[in-house]
Amino acid sequence: MARFLVVEARFYDHLNDMLVAGARAALEAEGHSVDVLTVPGALELPGAIALASESGQYDGYVAIGVVIRGETYHFEIVAGESARGVMALTMDGVAIGNGILTVENEAQALVRADPAQKDKGGEAAKAALALLDLQSRFAV
Repeated sequence: MARFLVVEARFYDHLNDMLVAGARAALEAEGHSVDVLTVPGALELPGAIALASESGQYDGYVAIGVVIRGETYHFEIVAGESARGVMALTMDGVAIGNGILTVENEAQALVRADPAQKDKGGEAAKAALALLDLQSRFAV
């Protein structure tokens, strides 16, 4: 049994609830334990995962958040930099499933977040499981 930390950027409560539920269900279905940590926004996700990773308390991580395009350039910064940070940690060997939705509107986010529809939280958890399996396979 592995121990996972779901790190969520809690901004859109109803969407996050669905993403976290999907991630938790996917991990618990495989017999793993799950803790949840909340950070203010998507830009804080990589930093929180990096700190948790350094602690050695967890085997894998799932980054959860929702970034909806607005009227300013801020969307591009948040979407790009949060993804870049998660990818950098993944390239350093941290098993992370990226469940940060970057969408045009709330309707798109609802479809992707809902475990009964696209279940992107569950997909991100499965990605983290796959990376954890690769760590074992390559004895990293």
